[in-house]
Formats: sequence, C-alpha cells, structure tokens
Amino acid sequence: MSFEYPNRGNKKLADVYRDIMKRAPEHDFDPSLDRMRAILDLLGHPEQSFRVIHITGTNGKGSTARMAEALCRAYGLRTGLYTSPHLESVTERIAIDGQQLSEDDFIDIYDQVKDFIALVDADSVKHGGPRMSFFEVLTTMAIWAFADAPVDVAIVEVGMGGRWDATNVLDADAAIIGPVDMDHMQWLGDTVEKIAGEKSGIIKQGSTAIIGRQPHEEQVMPILLDQAKNVGAAAVIRDGEEMEVVSRTPAVGGQVATLRTPNGTYEDVPIAMFGEHQAHNALAALAAAEVVVPVAGALNGDIVAKALSGVRVPGRIETIRTSPTIILDGGHNVQAVTALRAAIEENYNFQQLVGVVSMMADKEVEDVLGVMEPVLSEIIVTQNSWAPRVMKAEDLEKIADRVFGSDRVTRIDDLPDAIQAAVDKVDAADETGVGYGRGVLIFGSFVTAGDARRLLKETPNKDLLKPKSERVK
Repeated sequence: MSFEYPNRGNKKLADVYRDIMKRAPEHDFDPSLDRMRAILDLLGHPEQSFRVIHITGTNGKGSTARMAEALCRAYGLRTGLYTSPHLESVTERIAIDGQQLSEDDFIDIYDQVKDFIALVDADSVKHGGPRMSFFEVLTTMAIWAFADAPVDVAIVEVGMGGRWDATNVLDADAAIIGPVDMDHMQWLGDTVEKIAGEKSGIIKQGSTAIIGRQPHEEQVMPILLDQAKNVGAAAVIRDGEEMEVVSRTPAVGGQVATLRTPNGTYEDVPIAMFGEHQAHNALAALAAAEVVVPVAGALNGDIVAKALSGVRVPGRIETIRTSPTIILDGGHNVQAVTALRAAIEENYNFQQLVGVVSMMADKEVEDVLGVMEPVLSEIIVTQNSWAPRVMKAEDLEKIADRVFGSDRVTRIDDLPDAIQAAVDKVDAADETGVGYGRGVLIFGSFVTAGDARRLLKETPNKDLLKPKSERVK
C-alpha cells in the first residue's frame, strides 16, 4: 500500500464502493476461475507469497476464520484475514494483523489494481465473457493487500461453495471444511451431495484437510474423503476422529473447552463465544493453526488460551445492548438458527424474548421460523435494507402467522420502528425495571444484523471529544 501517500486523489469510500457494486453481485455464480487466474498472472502471482488457511462450509466460516487468525497472530505471524459478508462497511472484509483496512488504504488498494481489472474485463468481454464480478474484485484486492503488507499467512473465507469460488485460486496449506448442509441450492445444487462436491474443491494436493462435524455424515464424508485421496492431500483430520472436543462447560461470556488435536490436548481453553458449535469451530481453527505455525508438536496452551479468549465475532450471537438484552445474529438457514437456539437455551434464562426478523426471499423462511418459534414469546416481522433480495414484510407476515399464530405476530415494515417496538414490549412487561430475564433477538440475515448494529452501536459524541472551547454552544 502507498502508506506515504494513501488516497492521494482524496476519493470517498462510498464512490469506490459504488463503482465496485456496479459489477455482478457476489452470489452471481459463474463456474470459472479464468478471470481470477488472469489477473493474478498480470499482478505477478502475489498469492504465492504467503501460506493459506482456506475455509468453507455452510455455516461457521467467519467464526472459524477469526479464531484461526487470532491463533496465528498470537504466535507472532503477520496475518491477513478475508471474510464475507460485511455488516457495516466493506472495509471489514480485509484485515491485516487484526485491523481492518482504513478507508484510505482500501481506496489505495483499489487504485493499485483497478487498471489490471480493466485489462481482464476487456479481454473477457472480447471473448464473450462477463466483466470481473464484485466478489472477484474484492478477492483480488485482498490478495494484493496481503502480498503488499506482506503477511506470513492469509486466512481466507470462501464466498460461496468452493470449487468455483473466486478464492479457490489459492492453494491451501490447511483446508477447513465446516458442516455441509442445504443452502444456496440454486447455485450449488439441490442435494447435499452436490453441495459437498462443490465445497470439497478447496482440498488440493499437499494440503491438510480439516473436516468438521457433518450433519449428513453418510452422504457427505465419502465425497470429502474421496477428494482428499484423489488430489493427494497431505493429511485428513476429522472432528470426532483425529481431533475432538473432549469436554465443554458454559461460562460467563462464552465457554471453557478441552480440545484434542493430532499434536496434543489443550485443557480448559476459554472461548469467548456461546454455543457448542463454536467449540467445534475453535477445534478446527486450532488444528489449522498447527499446520501453519512453525512449531514442532503442540502449540503453547497459554498462548492458545489467550488468543481464543479474545475472539468476538460481530453479528454472531452478539449482545449489543443490555437492560433489556438485545442480541444480534446473522443466522439465515436452518443449521445456523438451530445453533442459535441451542446457544440461547444453554446460556440465557429468558422469561420473555421478542424476535425481530427480516430474511431474504430465497431462504427457507418457514423452516427457520419453525426452529426459533419455541424460544420466542412473539415476533415482529420487518424488512432490512437490501431491497432487491429482501422478503417483503407482508409476505413474511403470512409465513409467520402460520408458524406462530397471528396473535404472536406483529408487522412493522421499518426496521428501526420494529426494534423500538420490541424494546417497548419487553420494557412494558418489566416490573423491576432492570431488564433481567427479558430480551430482544434480531436475526434472519447478516444484512438485518448489520442494519441493526448501525442503529444500536454506541458511538462517541464527536462534539464531546473536542476541547471545551471548540464545542457547539
């Protein structure tokens, strides 16, 4: 990056983001890596300058990625982290050494690669193909930023699928396959076997395949193992076989778990996130870190504990306010909300929990609401900000009526008003005035969680940060 002169043109992030957003969206699935290979060739193959932890799966990718990154950084490795989607700002997607890119650095990276992107666009269009997509551009920027930093290891989350995902130009040292379930069926296939086939594509020759618990083990595991064998993976590490969560106990702010990997057993590791699924995500991250951290044998238990105790993931069972408790979660499919429900039942004792939900129209809405119905006192249906994809509140209301009964469903089209109404409901029922045992759960999409986070996140008063003499009178 041009650290001496970042953003010399004084561009605004909104303008750059708008320029990138004009491209095909990240869920526009095109089974080709030709454009990514072409631009990396033009850039001199920056992807070959660092080691890679590559992560796919239906859920848990972001949490696993952040835990793996924290473990590597705790050992003194310089890290790059590439995740999606973002909640509030596109700059969240690319981080170096635990810090997301500043707006100026994001703009600077785009300026450095945009002319190469234009060359690839022109060549692709000339031969009847599309321009580079939104996700391909961001992936190119991440790889270039990591090489330019430079980083020792990049922890990269797949956007969708695996085999044809833009990130699969990377050859992973550790390839993590999280739980494979039904999601993105219109792009990845209508059976769990087809989806597993797509996700298995990140396992490459010489990589260590780290395979999480599989809800459809009989159908999925043979596909993943065949891929590892056929490409010549260096090793296969399976949750429940070569590695395991030996024990776990809920604790304040998360849980404590004992984790066993091929290199050793890590006793009483604090994990700063709720839910059994997060213990298994931590296990996969730990196994991957053992592959890329240059240490013989097991990692240091104290370093592991310190790293994992500090990882918190925005938008994943995130308590954003207290009194009353307001929880945000981006869960949008059955597997994700099943884990969410289990975590709530295990770690909270709500007498009253009001749900605020907005989902995308292409999701299994009725199934998701059915999973959450037993833990919600009532639900408020609304709409998030992604107008092209969001399910209209009136349509969501009809589905919610079938699941909850109309007496437990309220429709409020505007998300801010929906959140306020939910808070008003729990406040009205709170005779003590302290909010204990009462809460609001906002869920259904990462867009919903991001919208709510912007509304609810506490931010400093800029006027109060000024010297007293300069404050507004």
